[in-house]
Amino acid sequence: MEFSLSTKNTKKMKNYEFAVGFVTGALIIFVTLIQLNVALPLVWLLFMAGPFLVIWMVWSVLVAPVQIEETFEDQWYQDRPDLRREE
Repeated sequence: MEFSLSTKNTKKMKNYEFAVGFVTGALIIFVTLIQLNVALPLVWLLFMAGPFLVIWMVWSVLVAPVQIEETFEDQWYQDRPDLRREE
C-alpha cells in the first residue's frame, strides 16, 4: 500500500537529500543568528519552525524510494569485526 499526499510534483517530495540539506542549513543559520544577537523575532521564527522542519525531513527520508539490499542480520557491525555475530 502506497500513501501519497499529492499526485502533483511527487518528484520533489521524494528528494530526501534536499530535505536533509535544507533542515541542516536552517539549524546552522539558527545557531549563527543566536550567536550574532540578531533580531529576536527572527530567532523565534526559526525556533518555532524547527519541529515542523524536522518532521518534514524525517518523513522525506522514510518515504524515499531507496532500495536496501542488506538486512540488519547480514550487516550487524560493519566497522567493528570484533562485534560481528558469529554463526
